[in-house]
Amino acid sequence: MKYALITGASSGIGLEYARQLAEKGYHLVIVSNQEEENKRVAEEIHSCYGVEVRPMFADLSQADSANRVYDWCQKQGLLIHILVSNAGILHFGRLVNAKEEIIDRIVTLHCTTPAKLCRLFAADMSQRQDGYILLMSSMTAWLPYPTMSLYGSTKVFLKNLGQSLWYELRPYGVSVTTVFPGAVDTPLYQLDDKKRRLFRGVGMMSSAQALAKKGLRAMFKRKRQCVPGILIKIELLICLLLPAHGLLPILKIPVIKRILEKK
Repeated sequence: MKYALITGASSGIGLEYARQLAEKGYHLVIVSNQEEENKRVAEEIHSCYGVEVRPMFADLSQADSANRVYDWCQKQGLLIHILVSNAGILHFGRLVNAKEEIIDRIVTLHCTTPAKLCRLFAADMSQRQDGYILLMSSMTAWLPYPTMSLYGSTKVFLKNLGQSLWYELRPYGVSVTTVFPGAVDTPLYQLDDKKRRLFRGVGMMSSAQALAKKGLRAMFKRKRQCVPGILIKIELLICLLLPAHGLLPILKIPVIKRILEKK
């Protein structure tokens, strides 16, 4: 039996990845730090799609979490055919105002744990000469955006990790796809329904369902990267062409100023 392992699968984009992979007939391992919600999602997906869904509670911001996830799968005798490293958190504000525990948490969650998960599961995939890895980076990996220096820099790590691994693992039949979304309508943004509808309507946000569909399509085609949507592609092009001082006016935007000044 082939399994797909998805981190951060209890809500948002991770939940959509889980649903869409279940629809394709994959059995699932869903990992989340929201234990009760994870169990509820497992029951829901099993009931809807008839696949086996195994929920695992794990705090992926802990340095040893990747080893615990891998060891748990080994003890269960599960063949992980797809690894979707999706778990993440947002952080806004100046780095000098960030608490040390926030820095530790986001760096471990976005960098250490995905790298270790790739190291462990990709070794097995390479031996079998088959497998897929999907890493969730961000548009901020291409743009040093004020108030997101910590978040964006960890997404740069995922960008470089994923694109390097694509070359390393390709000769062994393992594909690595890195996804670079813009804003996505998930609970991470904590917006009310009116703002969510507005931002989706004008193209400033995409739905988690649409993003997951594009990400999986790119993964199964073994593409090195996925920049979902024409607007995101245009924004990335502008970011690549924009000189560094072109970002300075952003600092004068009232909402950005308030975030930067927040203690």
